[in-house]
Amino acid sequence: MTEGSATKRTPLFETHRDLDARMTAFAGWEMPLWYSSIIQEHKAVRERAGLFDVSHMGEISVEGQGALETVQRLITNDAEGLAPGQAQYAAMCNGKGGIIDDLTVYRLGPNRFWLVVNAANTAKDYRWVMRHRAKKTVAQNISDQVGLLALQGPESLRILSKITTCDLAALKNYNFGLVEICNLPVIISRTGYTGEDGFEIYCDGYSADEIWTRIMEAGKSYGLLPCGLACRDTLRLEAGMRLHGQDIDEQHTPIEAGLSWVVKFAKPSYFVGKRALLARQKQGLNKKLVGFEMQDRIVARPHYPIFKVAGERIGEVSSGGPSITLGKNIGMGYVPPEYAEPGRLIYIYRNGSLFAAKTVPLPFYKRPK
Repeated sequence: MTEGSATKRTPLFETHRDLDARMTAFAGWEMPLWYSSIIQEHKAVRERAGLFDVSHMGEISVEGQGALETVQRLITNDAEGLAPGQAQYAAMCNGKGGIIDDLTVYRLGPNRFWLVVNAANTAKDYRWVMRHRAKKTVAQNISDQVGLLALQGPESLRILSKITTCDLAALKNYNFGLVEICNLPVIISRTGYTGEDGFEIYCDGYSADEIWTRIMEAGKSYGLLPCGLACRDTLRLEAGMRLHGQDIDEQHTPIEAGLSWVVKFAKPSYFVGKRALLARQKQGLNKKLVGFEMQDRIVARPHYPIFKVAGERIGEVSSGGPSITLGKNIGMGYVPPEYAEPGRLIYIYRNGSLFAAKTVPLPFYKRPK
C-alpha cells in the first residue's frame, strides 16, 4: 500500500482513477465511493455481481505455540473448534464488554491465524493484540502486504470459477482455500459484507491489480460492475450488518447490539470482557439495537434522536438510509428493550418534527435460497 501526506492508497488507486471513480476519504484511505451510480451498483450486486476493492481492511497475523490461546483471549467467539480453512465472525471487547472491533478470524493452520479488522481500527487493534498476546506468540500487522477484493452477488460463483481450478461450489460459507487465480497465489473465502453470496480474495498487494482485471474480464458477460463504498453501505444496511463506529463501538456490548450469538460464555478459556458481559446479562439490558422502517417519507440518518409518542427521547439512530431493494426507508438504532419488539411505533426527530417509524426484525433483506 502507498501512503501520501494525508491519506493512504490501495494498489488499485490508478485503476479506480482510470475508471473515473468518484473518490472519497474513508478511515484514512482514498477510496472509490462509486463508479456509475449507487443505485446501479447496488442492483448489480443484488441481481448479478459487483467487485469491490476493500484493500483498506486490516490484517493481523497471530502465529506460534500460543496463537490459539491469544485468539481465544481476544475474541468473544470460540476459535478452538475451527479447522484450518475455516473462519468465523467475532467481536473483540474491552474490559467493560464494549466492542473494540468486530472482525473475521481465519484459521490457516493449527498455530496460525489471521484477524481481519476494520480499516479505521487497524492500529488500535494491533496494539490490543500485542498487549494481550500469550507467550510464544508472534503477532504482526501485515495489512500493507495484503490486497483484498470482494466479488459479491448471485453470479459471483460462475464468474470466479472461470479463472480458478478450485471447486468453489464445494466451498461452504465461512470456509476458505489457498488456491491460484491465473497462476497467482490467493486465499479465496466464501464471506462478504453485502448479504449476498460471494467471495473475498486475499492476495499480495502487487498482484491485486492483475487479479482485479482478470475478474472484471471474466464477469463481462454476467453484467459484473465495479462497485464503491457507497453501495457497500446500502447493501450491508439492508442485510442488517453492523458498522463499527455507528451501530457498534466501545460504548455498546455485543448483547445490546443483537450479537449474542458470537458470545460464547461456555468456551473453556477466558476472554477479555467476559465478566462484564455476564454481569450485564444478569442485570438485564437497558437498550437494544432495533431495526425500523419509516412510515413517513423521510430518511433517518445517524444521530437522529428517537422518541416515543409522548415526546420523550428514548434513543438514537445508528444507521439509516433508503433501501434500494425494498423501496423503503430503513434504519437501526438503540432503544429500551420494551420498544424493540417488532411492530412498535417509534418516532424519528428531524428539524423540529417527529416522523413515525415501525420496528421490524433484522435483517431487512434475506437473499433468496
